[in-house]
Amino acid sequence: MTTMGDVARIAGVSVTTVSHVLNGTRRVNPETRQRVEAAIEKTGYRRNVVARALAAGRTHTVGLSISALTNPYFATLVHAVERSLSDAGYVLIVGDSHDTVGSERRVVDSLLDRKVDGMIVAPSAGSEHSTLPEIIATGTPLVLIDRGADIDCDQVASESVAAARALTAHLLDLGHRRIGVVRGLAGITSTTERFDGYVAALADHGIAVDAELVVDGESNTDVAEREVRTLMSRPDRPSALVSLNNAMTIGALKAVRGLGLSIPDDVALVCYDDFEWADLFAPRLTAAAQDVDTVGATAVKLLLSRIDGQQDEPQRILVPTTFHHRNSCGCT
Repeated sequence: MTTMGDVARIAGVSVTTVSHVLNGTRRVNPETRQRVEAAIEKTGYRRNVVARALAAGRTHTVGLSISALTNPYFATLVHAVERSLSDAGYVLIVGDSHDTVGSERRVVDSLLDRKVDGMIVAPSAGSEHSTLPEIIATGTPLVLIDRGADIDCDQVASESVAAARALTAHLLDLGHRRIGVVRGLAGITSTTERFDGYVAALADHGIAVDAELVVDGESNTDVAEREVRTLMSRPDRPSALVSLNNAMTIGALKAVRGLGLSIPDDVALVCYDDFEWADLFAPRLTAAAQDVDTVGATAVKLLLSRIDGQQDEPQRILVPTTFHHRNSCGCT
């Protein structure tokens, strides 16, 4: 392995001079700098960035454990986090938890082994009893994103209850009374909160929840398609549907169209999560849109504050959603 000493010998200078060229810690004569740079290129020398970073107490890396990287929402969220971290001089290392505690633990252990300066986690069901306490016990700064947990750390997510309530209320205001709901993965706070919003809207209109109108799409396109197809094949099918995340919305659309039904003529549809291409669907989707950039930037801001030693009480920040009124709900 090429060392700094090898570079110094070829350039005919001291190791200290090579260090100054590499780190910009002192002005070096242009001719000398040129010789050092030529020697670096000739030897292929690369600084041991990790060793230097550990010696300084920082690696300027942040770990992100998140599920379903193929989901457009999560891909956009990762991009928002990476952009904010890059602006602050940090590198993001991402691992897919696959929404299981076992996979999440492997991802987290790998990130901790790499001595990341902090960690952002979209927790899997049950994380607060396993993975999250492990992170906290190491003293690694931690921020939860997209989903919360009953644990003492910073948390950032989109507002879920009011958004799902508004979507359901819109259908109720249009006269619908049998409203089906496609619920997400069990054990996730966003699933619980969005379903709570649906229940609250029904209660506002004096309507009890009909368990036969509730299907579990498990935040998965294929599962949602299967469950919605079963629901919509019944003679007493609902006149409207609320889908509580974008992957399940795709499944619901496939199911409805696979049955030869029309949206919104045969069934009205509203969804939590917007799509970049929602205006291109036929019909255009009425949706609650998350402010992904703000969620990502806020999580990064909180984490960097913790890395820099902030000792304030943990914060739980809910970022408002935006109601995008289109025509899948039946409005023109």
